[in-house]
Amino acid sequence: MLSAAAESATWAQWAESTNVGEIALEQLLADVRTLADDYLTGDALPLFHRTRALRDRTFALLEGHQPPRQSADLYTAAGYLCGLLAWMTSDLGNLRAADTHGRTAWLCAENAGHDALRAWVCSTRSKIAMWDGRLRDAVTHARRGALVNVRGTVGALLACQEADAWSVLGAAEEAERALSRAARARDALVGEDDIGGLFSCPQARQENYAAAVHLRIGRPQHALREAQTALHLLSTQPVRAYGTEAQIHIGQAAALLECGEPDGILPALRPVLAMPAERRMGPVIQRMRELAATMAHGPAAGAGVTTTVRRAITDWCSDSATRHLALSPGDGGA
Repeated sequence: MLSAAAESATWAQWAESTNVGEIALEQLLADVRTLADDYLTGDALPLFHRTRALRDRTFALLEGHQPPRQSADLYTAAGYLCGLLAWMTSDLGNLRAADTHGRTAWLCAENAGHDALRAWVCSTRSKIAMWDGRLRDAVTHARRGALVNVRGTVGALLACQEADAWSVLGAAEEAERALSRAARARDALVGEDDIGGLFSCPQARQENYAAAVHLRIGRPQHALREAQTALHLLSTQPVRAYGTEAQIHIGQAAALLECGEPDGILPALRPVLAMPAERRMGPVIQRMRELAATMAHGPAAGAGVTTTVRRAITDWCSDSATRHLALSPGDGGA
């Protein structure tokens, strides 16, 4: 009996041991928040490498031994890091690799049992599916995330993403209903986002989605007002996400075109055209190309200002982050 007790004591010593301390876990999550904040204003490729290095450290810790509660915290950190890598990789043009990161992020969320992470992973995967042209998948991911009742702004973002996909599909009524849910989620917002930065939806970001949706479903006056509101809201934020700001300006230019005000397009686009190449990400490039295509086939196609803007967009897209900062196969699949 004494030897059996000794065996129990030995096992208890092992079970109590850990390869990570509470301060280290706290620092890890603080570093995740810093990366999510920095991505709004920093260059993508250096931040990709920083995020990848922190993910690798987190994975290595998970391969060691720690109590279940600490394992859950590590899985949470790993899930957010894989979510960041998914978002960054999609912005840099590798949507297949981005989806791989997204699936791993979902596995981490499940292992952590973390509802907020589940919702943000669904948002990330909806974004990837949207830009990959898998619009029904984008709706499915957004709706799956909306089933999770969590605090913060993710509910508003998920509804916006669903509306975005429906608008591309031409489903105006579904898009409007989703925008209404986004507005209700904003009104009923409780608490703060766990991570923030990229994993948050300030009101300017929400207005940007609304402008894009209304533009696609044939309501350019609504889109123009929402773009102007978004720019005003963005000017009051302590941190201005350059990707969001660029998309708002593009939406404003597109709305002006549809409202019969082509002379306003170039002034609206000047901040976008002035962006350095390393900040010209995939979604912004796609929206610029869509604007150029609309101008080429619209009633003002032959106007001098339209020709000038289309030429400027072509030159701008040819010198972009997806060309200069394209990930190697090893990076894209990390």
